[in-house]
Amino acid sequence: MLRIPASERRLDILEWLKEPARHFPRPRHGDVVHDGVAADVVAAKLGVCRRVADSHLALLAGVGLLRAKRVGRRTYYRRDEMRIAEVARMFEKGW
Repeated sequence: MLRIPASERRLDILEWLKEPARHFPRPRHGDVVHDGVAADVVAAKLGVCRRVADSHLALLAGVGLLRAKRVGRRTYYRRDEMRIAEVARMFEKGW
């Protein structure tokens, strides 16, 4: 995780997903809080193409900060609060 360069976009994604109902439109099906947010919706909010958003989301999921849930052809992302708290504790301890 420490080898991944900090990115303003990835920090924005993590912040937005803290309160997804506030930052993203309500989908036709599902719930942004329970199910997560699709990559194309994140891409639109970032103002980037979907591939760029996919790479940021995959990286965050790869280090465990996001959980990915596949529904049909789409993948939805939401924060893994337990993992984020664990990482925060490691840094608080001076890791």
